[in-house]
This record gives sequence, C-alpha cells and structure tokens, in this order.
Amino acid sequence: NQLNNLNEESTWNFFSALVILKSHTYNILLHFLKRKTIMTIEEANKVIDNAKLLMEHAMEHLAHELNKVRTGKASTSLVSELKVQYYGAPTLLNQVASISISDAKTIVIQPWEKPMLKHIENAIFEANLGITPQNDGEVVRLTIPPMTEERRVSLVKQAKSLSEDAKISVRNVRRDSMEQIKKLVKDGFPEDMGKKKEDEIQKLTDSYTEQSGRLADS
Repeated sequence: NQLNNLNEESTWNFFSALVILKSHTYNILLHFLKRKTIMTIEEANKVIDNAKLLMEHAMEHLAHELNKVRTGKASTSLVSELKVQYYGAPTLLNQVASISISDAKTIVIQPWEKPMLKHIENAIFEANLGITPQNDGEVVRLTIPPMTEERRVSLVKQAKSLSEDAKISVRNVRRDSMEQIKKLVKDGFPEDMGKKKEDEIQKLTDSYTEQSGRLADS
C-alpha cells in the first residue's frame, strides 16, 4: 500500500509539474507574441511617420522651386542653386561666384575666376529658365523679362512640370512604404492591421498629391 501511495504521489507530482511547466511555457510564449506585436506596431507606425515626413519634404521642395519660377522680380534664389562645372565637378553657382541684384529686374553674377563665365552661361541655358544670359567678359547678367502672355504660359508649364515631379516623388514614397508594410505582414504583423496601415499610406498619398496640384495652381 505504501508503495502504491508513493507511486500515485509521484505520478501526481509529475503531472502537476507538467501542468505548471506547460502553463509557464504558455505564458512565456504569450509574452513573446505580445512583445513582438508591440514591436511590429511600432515599426508600422515608423513607416507611416517616415512616409509623411518624406511627402512633406517633397511639398517643401515644390514650394521652394515654384517660388523661384514665379518671382516677377530679380531674385538671387533663381540661380543660386544652379550647378556649374568647376574643374570637372558639379558645383553650386553660389560657391564659385558672387550673385547680386543691380536693380529690380537684373541679376548680376560675377565669377571668382573668369574661365567660369562660359560654364555659368551653359548652366543657365540648361536650367531652361526662359532668360537669356548676357556675358560681357566680366560678369553674366540676367534681365527678368516682362510678364507677357507667352511668358505667363511658359511659367504655367514650368509650374505643372514641377508639380508632376513632386507627385512622382510622393508616389515613390507610397510604393516603398507599401512594400515595407507588406514585409511586416509577411513577418507576422496581423493582416487586418497591415491593411489599415496601407489605407493610411494611401490617404497620405491622396492628400499630398492634391496639395501638389493646389500649389501649382495657386
């Protein structure tokens, strides 16, 4: 009888230990899954935040470029960020020349080295600013043309082209962000939550695409 009681007690202790072990293992697994889900949600939120940031940068760049295109007066911003060939390397114009305004309609560019005059002319032509540079051998002058109908149409075309470039940037951000969300879902992120994140990305895309059009039309 004592042997039977001992065997029964040992068996009971074994199964009790097994239940406790299973419960402990379950709790560890549950904790791991919860932790992984939380981490994945944080990663998904980072994807959304990064997409919004990049799309916002695209709009800021568009506004900056439109400001240069639309100025009816002489402004150094119209040419300061043009790149010219300086000993074979593309270099910002404002790093190889002084740029000033002589009157409301004239920009004066004086290179620190005379051989740069020709490179500056070429950069202005390539930028398609709609302004013919005047090189007198010392400086390059740009005279802002009056706002004729032809000039207005030209500026509208430039604005639409810049807006389309911004839309392409926004769509590229959308594509990359969608791919990141799909990868998270493949790695275990709940599919329904992944769909919600994709919807958020699409809404951002629609919003910034519309903003791009408004900026070009304003």
